[in-house]
Amino acid sequence: MRAYLYLALFVPITFLFAASALVGTLLDGSGRLYAVHARLWARLALALAGVRVTVSGSEHLPAGPVVFMSNHQSNFDILALLAAMPRQIYWIAKKELFDIPVFGPSMRRGGYIPLDRGDGRKALKSMDNAAAIIREGKSVVMFPEGTRSLTRELLPFKRGGFILARKAGVPVVPVTINGSGRINPAGLIRLSRGNIAIVLHPPLVLPPDISKSEAETALMERTRATIVSALEH
Repeated sequence: MRAYLYLALFVPITFLFAASALVGTLLDGSGRLYAVHARLWARLALALAGVRVTVSGSEHLPAGPVVFMSNHQSNFDILALLAAMPRQIYWIAKKELFDIPVFGPSMRRGGYIPLDRGDGRKALKSMDNAAAIIREGKSVVMFPEGTRSLTRELLPFKRGGFILARKAGVPVVPVTINGSGRINPAGLIRLSRGNIAIVLHPPLVLPPDISKSEAETALMERTRATIVSALEH
């Protein structure tokens, strides 16, 4: 019942913020006003759910853009990251989300990056476009598991985000999220109060002097091991 009551408030609030943010981007094309909307929306949504978020490891963040790679236990991961990350972040999302009325145009105007996962040629062009945007200075967040884990254990990582980091030439910052799976378990309409802890790890870079494929694999394995090192089981 608590989850349904929360959704009854969350859905209209989300569309109100999306509409307001869309209007805001027409006044401010820098994306800062959109980021303020996104952070306020996330903090309000967390407060309504009775969820608190803490962040540790901010001192590890390097200057310049990075690709944040995070584990994914719950829909509340997105809210927690938007609400508490010490840097403005952007999301890479499947392009179909950008077709949703109000919500999609708001994301596009806010600087979020669509990724076409259709045929290989479109996917490659989409990846190149995303890499160019990151090189311009945008730090993005990705969930390398590709979906939420039902058991809170890490799922196998997908390679796409590490290819993107290589193409963009930026470090990967592993992120460990604990607690969100207890608040809103994946696959269940259930909501509990609680705390979410975000751990930011030192940045990782592609190993030099080996092939692109080997470097991506090594980076993926190091990222996974780093996330696991702070993951509560």
